[in-house]
Amino acid sequence: MRAMEQRADGQSDGRAARGVRYDRAMFALMNREEAKSMHATAARRRAVVGVHAVLSVVMVASWLAMVFDDRMWALVTMVVALFPWVLATGVLNSATRGLLELRRHVLDERQLAERDHVHARSHRLMTGVLLVAALGTGAAGWLGDLRVEALVAPVLISLLVLHFLLPLWVAGLRVEDEPGEENDSL
Repeated sequence: MRAMEQRADGQSDGRAARGVRYDRAMFALMNREEAKSMHATAARRRAVVGVHAVLSVVMVASWLAMVFDDRMWALVTMVVALFPWVLATGVLNSATRGLLELRRHVLDERQLAERDHVHARSHRLMTGVLLVAALGTGAAGWLGDLRVEALVAPVLISLLVLHFLLPLWVAGLRVEDEPGEENDSL
């Protein structure tokens, strides 16, 4: 019995150590200083959010064209847009200091409250977008010569991507300048 307790303790310690190492690595990654100049001001953060949103639209539209219209040029477009999209994602994660990526126990109370606020605001925005999408899809089917069945998959895929990315964009727009930083423009 004693040997089993020691093994169980050893196994749980190993899992806890892996979790702590992961959390430290993610925290260090999200708080690196290399991208700081890219998100140092509110104008730069807004620009990065805008670029990220445009690249996201390009990638979703390309994917939809590739899947539903069998357009191979869309694959090239997606591959070309992928690197700047990943870079912009990293800049936004750096600007928010990993607010949405770090696990709950790594964040302090202020960060947890901010993350909850970002999720609440994103939820409210997404509710409005869903309403507009539902009304727009219904109107396109009722007033236009479009079949609603043809619109459902592209609209749902686009909404799924928006639902996934909206908290990152909201968090990127809500970040405040660091105290003592210069507020120069782009």
